[in-house]
Amino acid sequence: MPRLSDTMEQGTLVKWHVKEGQQVESGQVLADIETDKATMEMPTYDAGKVARIVCETGSNVAVGETVMILAEEGESIEEAIKSVGAEASEGESGAGAEHAAESKSKAPAAAKPAQAAGSAAAAAAAPSPGAGTSNGAGSASGASGANGAAGRMLVSPLARRIAEENGLDLKSIKGSGPQGRIIKRDVLAALGQSDETGESETAAAPAAPGAAAAPVSMPAAPLGGKVALSNMRQTIARRLVESKNTIPHYQVSVSVNADPLLDLRGTLNEQLKSQNVKLSVNDFLVRACALAIHQHPHFNAAWKGDSLQIGERINIGVAVALPEERGGGLVVATLRDADRKGLRQISAETRALADKARGKGLSLEEMSDSTFTISNLGMYEVDFFTAIINPPNAAILAVGAAMKKPVVRNDELAVGHEMSCTLSCDHRIIDGASGARFLQTLKQLLENPATLLV
Repeated sequence: MPRLSDTMEQGTLVKWHVKEGQQVESGQVLADIETDKATMEMPTYDAGKVARIVCETGSNVAVGETVMILAEEGESIEEAIKSVGAEASEGESGAGAEHAAESKSKAPAAAKPAQAAGSAAAAAAAPSPGAGTSNGAGSASGASGANGAAGRMLVSPLARRIAEENGLDLKSIKGSGPQGRIIKRDVLAALGQSDETGESETAAAPAAPGAAAAPVSMPAAPLGGKVALSNMRQTIARRLVESKNTIPHYQVSVSVNADPLLDLRGTLNEQLKSQNVKLSVNDFLVRACALAIHQHPHFNAAWKGDSLQIGERINIGVAVALPEERGGGLVVATLRDADRKGLRQISAETRALADKARGKGLSLEEMSDSTFTISNLGMYEVDFFTAIINPPNAAILAVGAAMKKPVVRNDELAVGHEMSCTLSCDHRIIDGASGARFLQTLKQLLENPATLLV
């Protein structure tokens, strides 16, 4: 199980994309893994044949555990399984034994499938601390040894066999694979030979394991039933509780005359229809908030205990609700440098991120580094609500629907559209008056939307 995020300690196998006996190529997606942040794709670094799938769908597996054994090119399935088993014994009797035992105790969920795979899986019981690019699924050897911390040598079974057949001391070879793993190409290079396949065994081939996969499905909750929480749902719960318990929230609200904005939006969408551009109210909100932050930089700050860190870039986070039929949940997609982008670009990027979030899923990069967040429930005809701050942001804006209602315009009663905007602020960073001034600026921008075009 590779570490697919900086805080990942275990992952849930959502879906296998390969089956035993299947030939796979370097970079091919093997499985979808649900981490604490998102559902990610797990690629393989090596080409070969799937010798054994060790962990079943739905298993919670600690980082470093073996989830699959891959027979590399020139290696039979039996040899791959046997070699992993041999390395498991070697690892447990050597320097990695203590670490392996520790890992086993920490990952009971993985113990059963590990036993099912014989001693092979036990080799992977040594997690790779800090292994951001660990290739636990990439090959048997990748999972079989943790080089750094345990002091063991990472070497693929095929590379080991070639070295042994040629009397080559592996200690004299510097590995070029993930975490310095010695792979076939390294051994061949040491022997003065080339890899005739021309295929790379290095980590360069696979797409970054940040590419996210479809969100995990959550089974429908029967009345009176009990539903297990996904890693994502648990993370959402933990972060929200942490936010409410550690950040002193307060809210300020303002009602915005949405008629000018709706009129301009209608005009622009009509004129841009032939270009397949359709601006949403949220696109104007993103632009307006980004410009307002320029006048109120503390809304781009993060609390650092004894100081405030004012962000250099204005990255607006947009909350995206995931489909209930796919497990639900909420992610925040990040629009970087939103203050430097026009409405058309904001619209295109927001739409692309939202579609990806609800389909394939967002990468970690696409969900990180937001400095201010917008949550808009207007499409559900909600007229007012408050939101919980998304740490380490200093504030979040909750936006309701533009409701048609009786209003007073120019001292006369009329029918118009009003939209509520409610700020939740971190009182350690933003005082009440500061929050009110930010809303005042935002209201002016939204009620004079032509200013958002330049």
